[in-house]
Amino acid sequence: MSVAAKLPQRWAEATVGDLAEYINGFAFKPAHRTATGLPIIRIQNLTDSTKPYNRTTLDFPEVYKVKNGDLLVSWSATLDAFIWRGEDAWVNQHIFKVVPIKKLFDPGLLYYWMKIAISEMIDTEHLHGSTMKHINRGPFLAHKTYIPPLNEQVRIYNKLEEVFSDLDNGVTELKAAQTKLTQYRQSLLKSAVEGTLTQQWRETHKPKETGTQLLERILIERRKRWEESKLQEFKEKGKKPPKDWQKKYPEPVEPDTSELPELPEGWVWATIDQLAVDKKYGSSSKTNDDSKGVPILRMGNIQDGDIDYTNLKYLPKKHSEFPRLLLNDGDLLFNRTNSAELVGKTAIYRDIGRPCSYASYLISVTFSESYLPDLAAYFINSTLGKAWILSVVNQTAGQANVNGTKLGALAIPLPPIEEQNEIVEKTRQAQEEIKLQLEAVSVSLKQIEAQRKNILKSAFAGELVGQDPNDEPASILLERIKVEREERVNKVKPKRVKKKTSTMPKLNSDSVKDWINSQTKDKFSFEEIRSAVGGDYETLKDVIFSILSESNAPIEQVFDKPEIGIQFKKVGR
Repeated sequence: MSVAAKLPQRWAEATVGDLAEYINGFAFKPAHRTATGLPIIRIQNLTDSTKPYNRTTLDFPEVYKVKNGDLLVSWSATLDAFIWRGEDAWVNQHIFKVVPIKKLFDPGLLYYWMKIAISEMIDTEHLHGSTMKHINRGPFLAHKTYIPPLNEQVRIYNKLEEVFSDLDNGVTELKAAQTKLTQYRQSLLKSAVEGTLTQQWRETHKPKETGTQLLERILIERRKRWEESKLQEFKEKGKKPPKDWQKKYPEPVEPDTSELPELPEGWVWATIDQLAVDKKYGSSSKTNDDSKGVPILRMGNIQDGDIDYTNLKYLPKKHSEFPRLLLNDGDLLFNRTNSAELVGKTAIYRDIGRPCSYASYLISVTFSESYLPDLAAYFINSTLGKAWILSVVNQTAGQANVNGTKLGALAIPLPPIEEQNEIVEKTRQAQEEIKLQLEAVSVSLKQIEAQRKNILKSAFAGELVGQDPNDEPASILLERIKVEREERVNKVKPKRVKKKTSTMPKLNSDSVKDWINSQTKDKFSFEEIRSAVGGDYETLKDVIFSILSESNAPIEQVFDKPEIGIQFKKVGR
């Protein structure tokens, strides 16, 4: 709990555990899943609405059922509070279903209070794990917080809803702008490689060399390079070139134009292999964090058609694969293996003033000097390129792959060299403007989020709405609720069947724990506990949940599959 300079009047100190009942989700197993039925809410479903749900038609205790509007708190991997908006569902483990104590705390405000509490817990020693962050139930429930008077809670909630409604409208507009800019970027790439971007330019500019003539020249230069390379190889080996050695020239694959659209006048279809000087897979050697070495670009460094030079790994400068796998200025990098939605992302490497290499999930392509590599990147990153990827991708074990052979056979448009320059210049200018606008939107979204946090901080400090001297102090309310809880737990209904004095022990946490400790078996049902210790259903349920919420609870809930019912098991047995 952030310590306020002064506790607002009529507010009281409390713990997160005082505000609600926290029901940890059920540990669903693969055997519980069915093709249909109610969804099982996992953390990934709360953080990403596109993630599919596991489902089940089996019946579980009602306590694990979530309804529209219920408050959920994920306490592992992602620490956050969520309002469930959907059909009836089951809550999975690592998520608390939060049931507010309505007499003590307003259910609407509790969502925001959980947000504040979780943000504070993230900065405490109670957060565990290096990669999978989580907080244990005990410290979570014991975290200190404040309780305003109940009437003031309602005023705070209404004010937050009013202010956040305006902020949400702003977020909606900004995200809509993001979507439009992203769509415009895709439209730009498509128009660049289809020729519509430079349609007017072509009307006033006649090329010195058509695309067909340019391709012929590139292919002649390609064969010449191969022959010069082979002659040098024969010379180094001290061998005389064999008869008809030129016939062994590996002809590049030609484009299959049978289903390709018609191109603008002066353009021609060509394959990557026809236009390429070299094409190589990256290094599979183990990298390190020594920044004195050679930076190794990985698939995560390709973002939105550009190269992100943060989060780099390195190889030693004297690595055995260098200089063969060092990148050249203008090399195209193609992500050959990734998830289905990310495979094929492409960017152009530009010299960064020091040697740079790339990892094995990337393919580098060095093009002829008569072809601008940006055009190939535009095509692959456009909707046309994505459609091609879908048509050739191979998927195994959750990974999608497009190998070098398929990349080499990709047909891309080849305009005259003058028009290539015009396309790249126009596209770069437009992309730069899009990038600046997207950055501005991102800054605005961050500002709104910061504003939201400041408003919550103000609410938690008692500064968002005025205090009413007629409000019942929260300390009195909190004490009354605690007394009611104790009375409910300790109250035993008299048995109506027999009028003789009951020999059952007094029903409370201690009596239930005494019975648990006296048992030699490891597991027992709710009804077994009830028949042994007595008491009505609701009272015993409260006692058991109170025991389960303790940091060193002697029992835990388990699922007895044969009976499809809840059981309690001794911890450590």
